[in-house]
Amino acid sequence: MPVERAESGAPPPEEGHLFAGYETDPAFYDEMFDADGAPRAHCRELWAALGGTPRDELATMQERAERSFLHEGITFSVYGEEGAQERIIPIDIVPRIVAAEQWEFLERGLRQRLEALNLFLADIYGPGRVIADGVIPADMVRGCPQFRNAMRGVEVAHGAYVSVCGTDLVRTHDGFLVLEDNLRVPSGVSYMLANRAAVKTSLRDAFRRHRVRGIENYGRLLRRTLAELSPRGDSDPTIVLLTPGVYNSAFYEHMFLARETGVELVQGGDLVVRNGFVYMRTTGGLRRVDVIYRRIDDDFLDPLTFRPDSVLGTPGLFNAYRLGNVAIANAPGTGVADDKSVYAYVPEIIRYFLNEEPLLANVETHLCRDPDGLEYTLDNLDKLVVKEVGGSGGYGMLVGPHATAEERDAFAEKIRATPENYISQPTLDLSRAPCLTEDGAAPRHVDLRPFVLRGQETRLVPGAFCRVALTPGSLVVNSSQGGGGKDLWVLSG
Repeated sequence: MPVERAESGAPPPEEGHLFAGYETDPAFYDEMFDADGAPRAHCRELWAALGGTPRDELATMQERAERSFLHEGITFSVYGEEGAQERIIPIDIVPRIVAAEQWEFLERGLRQRLEALNLFLADIYGPGRVIADGVIPADMVRGCPQFRNAMRGVEVAHGAYVSVCGTDLVRTHDGFLVLEDNLRVPSGVSYMLANRAAVKTSLRDAFRRHRVRGIENYGRLLRRTLAELSPRGDSDPTIVLLTPGVYNSAFYEHMFLARETGVELVQGGDLVVRNGFVYMRTTGGLRRVDVIYRRIDDDFLDPLTFRPDSVLGTPGLFNAYRLGNVAIANAPGTGVADDKSVYAYVPEIIRYFLNEEPLLANVETHLCRDPDGLEYTLDNLDKLVVKEVGGSGGYGMLVGPHATAEERDAFAEKIRATPENYISQPTLDLSRAPCLTEDGAAPRHVDLRPFVLRGQETRLVPGAFCRVALTPGSLVVNSSQGGGGKDLWVLSG
């Protein structure tokens, strides 16, 4: 229904007001408007500020933000039939606002979840009690493609197998839900920071009046977290960011984070292992490396331990890691904990290791490896989202309600062939937030990816990469699938 008022008893927006034609839908939670079409209490000031701004001025702000992304080279790669295409990530200047008490709840839930997942990883590569006690099937863990036998018995500083976590959250009328945990090489934090810089410049007065909490210290927090992993325990360790190179879809982010944290950006050939220690080649000779923030997958880290055909990693790197002479963040083998089958067991993992109830709920998940889950999935493909257990980036999935009968039939054959490779979930009624369009504000589906850091302690900045499905009606927010980003304003209270 169209938005009718600014608050209870107020007149509807006048013609020309940004939100005059905005349509709410009772099926979806709206981040700015309540069920009666009134702006939520923490959104009223932004509603008034944007609504009273001339359309041409808003268009100029949007253009300025897009131009800043172009000048900064804020890009990502999309892979299709014609190969990789470099694109500027779309940005929408209308921020999404989260009230202080909502963020406090999310922060507690994210801290709890990461603590349990790190304990889970320490256990499966150590004593294996969670398997022996029947909490999770042994074959699901040890048969996972991301399980690394080489990690058994490896000492990890502070138990921080996952030092950088990006958890995807969605909101429905039932509240916030965890869609998935990204524990291997989570990306997107550069977009969080870039969105903030662009929107803060355009909406400076509104930003200041809202007392938005800052996120600009993320680079310092990340460096401190990485430094705490140093095996030498010194106050100024040598830290490098290991990238696959310029052809990686997230290379912009690798450059950005190296600059933000003040560390060297290196490729595998820039490192060499001598006598169990890792060194970086410099113009002044070899320099010992203490911590590697790796942005390449396990398989390519070390051709002597993992894929022998890898030219991206460094021979002998894993042996130096096993000896305790260098730290790697995130640790190899963390991917077993963000496998989409293991995801279904995270609530039980939290109860087992922490003796607490999960604060953040999972999405209902059906495992196709189980006969009942397989039957349910195949019988309801038109209603479900089906994902590969090791997939990411929106690839390898079926959105049943938006697929044709032929596409569903073809996908069903894939599921029957390797059922253990798939899970299914209901099609969620993702919340919607206003976006700027040529016709005024219009609702688009959104999610959140906050970033949690873990060294000696757990840290997170009050912000997130808010992803948005810019195509009307689309539920797919991934940048690789046509999504964009928004700034997230966490209020001080």
